[in-house]
Amino acid sequence: MPHTTAVIGLGSMGYGIAQSCLAAGHTTHGFDIAPAQVERFRTEGGAAGNLTSIADTLDAVIVVVLNATQTEAVLFGEAGIVPHLKPGTVVMACATVPPDFAKDMEARCNAHNIHYLDAPISGGSVKAAQGALSIMASGTPDAFIAAKPVLDATAETVFELGDHAGPGSAMKAVNQLLAGVHIATMAEALTFGMTQGVAPDQFVEVISKCAGSSWMLENRAPHIVNGDYTPHSSVNIWPKDLGIVLDIAKSSRFSAPITAAALQQFIAAAGMGLGGEDDAAVAKVYARNASLTLPGESA
Repeated sequence: MPHTTAVIGLGSMGYGIAQSCLAAGHTTHGFDIAPAQVERFRTEGGAAGNLTSIADTLDAVIVVVLNATQTEAVLFGEAGIVPHLKPGTVVMACATVPPDFAKDMEARCNAHNIHYLDAPISGGSVKAAQGALSIMASGTPDAFIAAKPVLDATAETVFELGDHAGPGSAMKAVNQLLAGVHIATMAEALTFGMTQGVAPDQFVEVISKCAGSSWMLENRAPHIVNGDYTPHSSVNIWPKDLGIVLDIAKSSRFSAPITAAALQQFIAAAGMGLGGEDDAAVAKVYARNASLTLPGESA
């Protein structure tokens, strides 16, 4: 059946999601605060139209913004879309947010007869463009049914984690704890290796085949080897996401010292002016402190 989707937030992940919906045959609108991103998507086949004027034609709204504040603004702010949607439309919210926030958004959407799927994503920009994301989803059975066309278009794996919002965001917090720690630890290990005469390319060749490897190591360490910090996922993501993890931990009276240590390295990287670079640039914090020269940098 014809399906009309709006993707709000055309960053590295949202753009790929919009492309995947388009490739699946959905009429897909793309919206972003950067007009160039919107125009780029329209030249690739994205549908035209003002968000408010096309709202009542939508079957699904996929919100791929930075945080809870932006998610709430998109849904219920001064120009919020939820009051303009037709009953039965599903909102698929993909940002990393606290579980309690997801529960609140679900209740507020339900008051407008709008389904809400708590749907944090993982996999990076490449998998987003391939329609091969992992989605940690929770919501009512009706929300899952309403979201099925866009889930089929965007995900390789959909984990159904509960019949109400919240569990999806809780699982994403667990994932982000590990992902952020793994990136920081990769950077620490790679630069430690340099102090012992282990070249970064040799580090990747050997450790990626050994027990000390991780998905993040295999994905991010080559960025350092190539001296390419084009942001597929930026440093600035991690003070937010690891901050959410620590806020949840604090509310649960849970100590997370390794997470806190990783967070400080990303904060230091942002303080060095690296916030817009790929998150592998956290290695530059270690390199600066140890007077090391990373690939692609002058001594």
